[in-house]
Amino acid sequence: MTYPRTDIEIARSVKLRPIGEVAARLDLEPDDLHLYGPYKAKLDPALDRGRQGKLVLVTAINPTRAGEGKTTCTVGLGQALWHLGHRSVIALREPSLGPCMGVKGGATGGGWSQVLPMEDINLHFTGDLHAITAAHNLLAAMADNALHHGTTDLDPRRVTWKRVQDVNDRALRHLVAGLGDRTDGVPRQTGFDITAASEVMAALCLATDLDDLRARMGRFVVGYTAEREPVTAADLGAAGAMTALLRDAFRPNLVQTLEGTPAIIHGGPFANIAHGTNSVVATRMALRLADYVLTEAGFGADLGAEKFFDIVSRQSGFAPRAVVLVATVRALKLNGSADADDLATPDVAALERGLCNLDHHIELLQRFGVPTLVMLNRFSTDGDDEVARLRAHCEAKGARFAEADVWAGGGEGALDAARALVELADAGDGRFTPLYDLEDSPEEKIRKVAQAAYGAADVAFTAQARRDLRQARALGMANAPVCIAKTPASLSDDPKRLGRPTGFTLTVREVVACAGAGFLVPITGDLMRMPGLPKRPAALSIDVDADGQITGLA
Repeated sequence: MTYPRTDIEIARSVKLRPIGEVAARLDLEPDDLHLYGPYKAKLDPALDRGRQGKLVLVTAINPTRAGEGKTTCTVGLGQALWHLGHRSVIALREPSLGPCMGVKGGATGGGWSQVLPMEDINLHFTGDLHAITAAHNLLAAMADNALHHGTTDLDPRRVTWKRVQDVNDRALRHLVAGLGDRTDGVPRQTGFDITAASEVMAALCLATDLDDLRARMGRFVVGYTAEREPVTAADLGAAGAMTALLRDAFRPNLVQTLEGTPAIIHGGPFANIAHGTNSVVATRMALRLADYVLTEAGFGADLGAEKFFDIVSRQSGFAPRAVVLVATVRALKLNGSADADDLATPDVAALERGLCNLDHHIELLQRFGVPTLVMLNRFSTDGDDEVARLRAHCEAKGARFAEADVWAGGGEGALDAARALVELADAGDGRFTPLYDLEDSPEEKIRKVAQAAYGAADVAFTAQARRDLRQARALGMANAPVCIAKTPASLSDDPKRLGRPTGFTLTVREVVACAGAGFLVPITGDLMRMPGLPKRPAALSIDVDADGQITGLA
């Protein structure tokens, strides 16, 4: 027998349980399921089995380009909790085809800690991202149609609503639409963003019910008149049709882990552009079905965890009882200036230099005031002396530490970490301290996040950013939270500044007012809302054999 060695081989070596059996573990009945084949189902957002689960937030240190296995750790911990006799649910984001076909690959975990069916989830799943793409582009089409027929005061030079698609394509960042004769529309400059960066995605993930979703659709700002008055989706009459396209997408998706642990996967906003966590309705449902709910915040704690506490928790009322801070030896060595090609080579000195990055994230989470477990996602290349040094450092820092090998060990590989997590979650009271008050000025909110979450000395605003902030105030969004768009590779706005940079000034180049999502997006550095593919994208390795089996998906 050939032992499976890749994620897709491991996934196919496991016999999936019918989704009804997985649902029964949460006391759900067949009538509660909207089936999408034998292994996937959608759920009514109002499902409630009367439990009051404890929420655990999983975040990480600044990652390598390949990521640090945060999803794998979340899945492994969820499986481990069932081993210990605790009813747990994993609440995750849906993967985007951008990373899947680009650099990072899929987002369903790895090894023996995966959510299944991994091919379906990583590709089209239940069609949610396609529905979001369609709703977003419907609004763009209705705006262009209103321009063509002259039924709007929208100024073609001030249209801000672009189109989206769920594949990285740098060639679509800037383009001109409406070329041809006068029957083809009004020529104007525009472009595409990736679907995960769509404000429709953010709004769907933050909405509490369909009425709230429809109201958020109507608040989207499409652009401005010549007198700089906002034109919204409601002004164009688009909110109802957009919501109709999203009706089924608003229902969370139930799947399973490799060990049969229930996993609710729903929504997928990017964490370096949007708020980076799954939907409010999915997490709320999970808390009513389980004793412990594990949810993720994308990228490092400087991005995902900060946005969860300062945006998601405020809008939803969620109060995490504990935080898991995922770290890897290789990411610490990268932050310690080790060469990216040598991260598998034991190097205690490089790890020592990179501990400053870990310290920053620990201190940030301590600033929020939630009990934190540093969880080492251990790789086979990690040296025992490196792990021992990391453990000693965390203990000296006053942080709880546990190592786990969830890729090879599944739930059993995370039992010690799960025991420590239960202790922390049971002791936590869910209270936390946000980094800023909503009544602070937008500039002050940005400055407080930059200083506390990133370690910046100050913030600089370009002339464009200051104009954008004046427009945000005119829209009545001065008291909105801020969702800073920043590189995930560094605490600063420069991806090359690793470790724990100090004394830098964060430059805000523009600010996007997302009235439907309910937050302001200050954009820093060279961050793009439409990523490009790398020189050798993951798509080059993906294929389908004669039996219809997908190969190369990771």
